[in-house]
Amino acid sequence: MTFQEFWRMPARAGKRLFRIDLALVPLALAFFLLGWNLLVRWQNYPSFILPSPGRVWTRFLAMVQDGTLAMHTGVTLSEIFAGLALGLTVATVIGYFLAKSPLLERILSPYIIASQAVPIVALAPLLVTWFGFGGLSKILSCALTVFFPALVNTIVGIRSVEPDLRALMRSLQATRWETFTKLEVPAALPVLFGGLKVAVTLAVIGAVVGEFVGADRGLGFLVNLARGILDTPMLFVALFMLVLIALVLYSAVALLEYVVLRWRRAV
Repeated sequence: MTFQEFWRMPARAGKRLFRIDLALVPLALAFFLLGWNLLVRWQNYPSFILPSPGRVWTRFLAMVQDGTLAMHTGVTLSEIFAGLALGLTVATVIGYFLAKSPLLERILSPYIIASQAVPIVALAPLLVTWFGFGGLSKILSCALTVFFPALVNTIVGIRSVEPDLRALMRSLQATRWETFTKLEVPAALPVLFGGLKVAVTLAVIGAVVGEFVGADRGLGFLVNLARGILDTPMLFVALFMLVLIALVLYSAVALLEYVVLRWRRAV
């Protein structure tokens, strides 16, 4: 089951129909938590190696009550959204011009591919050195992480427009702006949404990698802090929050895709 199917809204009176596969999601989670708890009890692990779900939940509640979790989550979210906005904007603009100009693509593609050969975990220390320990270095780390998949999907999406449709627009004497808004963008949207789904999950990784290298706030900082003081329950809380952020962002994109591309299903 995909997240798009999870959020699929049936047309019958606007009500969501019961589906057995949706009921299996919380059931699978319950079995996972039960197995985790039984493993801890069976092996008698100390909490600094593998805490029980109850200990993690208790730590989660404590961090919610003192405001620690909200503060660090807010910092990471702001970095993710800013990095996404920057990376997607630059990638979409460059990708569009590369899609329209094969010559420009041949000139720039070796440099773009070479930039992706260097892992972001190796670039993050340089970003911190150049732009400081503030939020800018984390935003750039996030933007660089999402840049390449968004760029590739933009190129593929724009080039997926059928030549016959382009010829039709020319025969109708459509302007470049009309061709862009009425043909290229609608035709490329399915591919662009596919790239956006990848980008939102990678954005979480990019922001956390930047926080690993140098930060005093954020969920990545919490992971480093918990690892240093052997507070494994806090480490699990931070990791689960990162997973939750990625799931929510992916689901939001899937829901947006369903709403925006509804016209394609009606054709």
